[in-house]
Amino acid sequence: MAPMSRLRQLLRRPFSASTVGARRPSSAREGDTVQEDALRDMLADDPNDEDAFRALAELVRRRAAEEPATEDPLTAPADEPAAQRAADLAVWSLAEELAGHPRGWRPLLELGRLSLADDPDGAVRRLATAADRDPRGEALATALRILREADMPTEALGLGIGHWRAREHVPEAGRQVVLAALDAGRPAEARQHLSALGRSPGTEDVLAELAEAVAAHERAAPR
Repeated sequence: MAPMSRLRQLLRRPFSASTVGARRPSSAREGDTVQEDALRDMLADDPNDEDAFRALAELVRRRAAEEPATEDPLTAPADEPAAQRAADLAVWSLAEELAGHPRGWRPLLELGRLSLADDPDGAVRRLATAADRDPRGEALATALRILREADMPTEALGLGIGHWRAREHVPEAGRQVVLAALDAGRPAEARQHLSALGRSPGTEDVLAELAEAVAAHERAAPR
């Protein structure tokens, strides 16, 4: 089986909660091991702790990049640095563990981001699941930004329309929906979402910025 096919199989594996919070065996230095255990304990309690997740991801990424290469069926192609690939796979494994937590949306965002290039449909599903797990809308806002930055505005807009609840979600979620509509070349739809956002509390800071952006796109739209 080709290396990329093996990678796609890995990306499409179902999540399992059986390893949530478990530390994987490694040859890490003792200090790293102590830090890793502490971070994993924090993430077992709250899988969406951003600081803990970033710190642990950086730790496993650095360790994977430093470890000597071993024979691996997912060996990188010649044009992809092996150390970078090993680091990404290490973070993937970490995020997959933590995504088994029923409240874990931040790990799913990382899985979505890492799988965009090889499995875009699966990535969108992971991002949608992350949005479903977060009642405040932080996951949705980040998911939309990930898709917009990947030049997938139509997918971002579809995800936003299906999940955004203006009165329940943080203002940034609505902001990302409006920007996704503009990225997709739909200024009229962006204005509709802007109007919905304006009826929500705590959105005053973003309304002026978005109103100007929408007006600029409307002026530039062909008549």
